[in-house]
Amino acid sequence: MPSSFPCSQSIQSLLELLPRSILSIQFIKNELVIEVDPTNIARVVYFLQKHINYQYKCIIDIAGVDYPSLDKRFEVNYLFLSVRYNSRIQIKVKTAEYEPIPSISGVVPGANWYEREVWDMYGIFFTSHPDLRRILTDYGFEGHPLRKDFPLTGYVEVRYDFEKKRVVHEPVQLSQEFRSFDLGSPWATFSDDIHTSNR
Repeated sequence: MPSSFPCSQSIQSLLELLPRSILSIQFIKNELVIEVDPTNIARVVYFLQKHINYQYKCIIDIAGVDYPSLDKRFEVNYLFLSVRYNSRIQIKVKTAEYEPIPSISGVVPGANWYEREVWDMYGIFFTSHPDLRRILTDYGFEGHPLRKDFPLTGYVEVRYDFEKKRVVHEPVQLSQEFRSFDLGSPWATFSDDIHTSNR
């Protein structure tokens, strides 16, 4: 493969070799970004890892994105590096809330914890994952905190109880004033209060 990868020749060969798996290909800031059919994600990753012209063997990250207004609410981005060709690739998969994605941890063992993070933060389920459980939040945690519909205050607060000599979990209790927001301009309200107090 030429050092100027990605090039149009490589893209054409990618489309020819994986015709039903790749939904779209584009360049964003000189980085190849491909959208893949979720059912074929493991196949595409295996191909890009093993093929002599690509060699994307190093996984950098797996990240989730939440778009609540879309039917396919979640987008999962897989970031890979080819050390041999000094190039990066981003693989995108879109899925609905209750549609699982096949795990790639069987193909790329380093994806194991990344998939657990995405499951923990977004609730995106990965089928065939060997140990899909929470990794960043507590085991008793409710919900998935990076979803757009998750409340900023959460559902549970954690504190150390000196009498019980242990950490306790309690439901969040906030005064009603804190939860009722004026959706108008906060600056107008604030300046009105200042002018009133100065009179």
